[in-house]
Amino acid sequence: MSLWRWILGLLLTALVAALAWHALASDPGYVLLRFHGWQLESTVVALALLVVLAWIAFGVAWRLLRWPFGAMSRRHRRISRRRFSEGLLALIEGRHGDAQRALMRAARFGPLRAPALLAEAEAAYRRGEAARALEALDEASQRAPRAARVLRARVLRREGRAEEALALLVPAAESGQLPPAGWVELAEAALAAGRIDRARSALEPLRASAALGAAAYAELESRVLERAIAEAHGAAAINALWADLSRAQRQPPAVVAAFARRAAQFGAGLAAMDEIEQALGRSWDPRLLEAWSALGDDATLPARLERAQHWLEGHPNDAALLTAIGRLQLGLHQPAAARDALERALGLAPTAEAWELLGETLLSLGQSPDAARAFRNALRMARDEDAQPLSAARRMDTRPIAIEQRDAQGLPRLPG
Repeated sequence: MSLWRWILGLLLTALVAALAWHALASDPGYVLLRFHGWQLESTVVALALLVVLAWIAFGVAWRLLRWPFGAMSRRHRRISRRRFSEGLLALIEGRHGDAQRALMRAARFGPLRAPALLAEAEAAYRRGEAARALEALDEASQRAPRAARVLRARVLRREGRAEEALALLVPAAESGQLPPAGWVELAEAALAAGRIDRARSALEPLRASAALGAAAYAELESRVLERAIAEAHGAAAINALWADLSRAQRQPPAVVAAFARRAAQFGAGLAAMDEIEQALGRSWDPRLLEAWSALGDDATLPARLERAQHWLEGHPNDAALLTAIGRLQLGLHQPAAARDALERALGLAPTAEAWELLGETLLSLGQSPDAARAFRNALRMARDEDAQPLSAARRMDTRPIAIEQRDAQGLPRLPG
């Protein structure tokens, strides 16, 4: 298409030139200029060419006169860009002092002033100079007010001044001038300040902006909803909050576990257990098993144990499920069976909870020395230390049990 445009342009140019030549060939015109005794006689064509040549000569002379100043400007621009690049590299590498010096110099160049000051503020904060970071943000706000506001809120939140960060962001949020990173900071600052309603209000704009990836957004949303559930008071408030959540918001295991624990505290244990069992049907998760095994009254222990043993047929190597079974058997005063389940759970994936339950089981069996060691191991696991073997340690069966797995078409497949 561009070739045809060039051809059409050349044809039009040739046509205009032919018409101009035809008009000027018979009468090229006459021009007479007189000035203080000087006299110039010429044709219109010659005068036009003379004017064009004079304009070209003036342009060349002007460029030659400006060249020394332009060379200095180009050198300043090149050095500033190099310093900005060096400052960013130093910031990423953790050389925060070098980053500050390079970015302060780069900020002297007008087009780089705002990003250089923002990066310098981040470098100053990482170096432990929060006051200098806020000063740099004051200067940056003159050229990039929205970015400086978000970074200032981040610095204030990290300094434990969440209320100030929230007060800085709320007006921009209400006027619709908050950038995507600002919604993230608004949610984090609201969480830190205990303003859960404000944190929940930031979720929808943040989701619509797609500023966070799916995993990061799900993690933030889960934390906000867990806090909202934990701070709800009364069964009516819990149920109203749960009903207000969308279907997608009720899917994460951490949110379901938080709801179940809170609901059970207000006498809705059966409803909480049903919600967990439905969630386990959708997605198998150890956090759900832990909450499920700890909920409910003693009258539901036999039914829950039967349900857990049914799950064990499909998940024979799940340490969390074995721990839950051990907890239930201990509640039903079956310490020997609980010991077998807990020892296998510890052999597969040791946890502080399993060691603590094993300690209670050994106490029920009258093995006080080993019970004390089990409790000490629970404390060691909580401190990320290695557990010590029991005095009468038996050989734990930690061999994985092979089960047949089939795909959606019913065809057998290899585990994993």
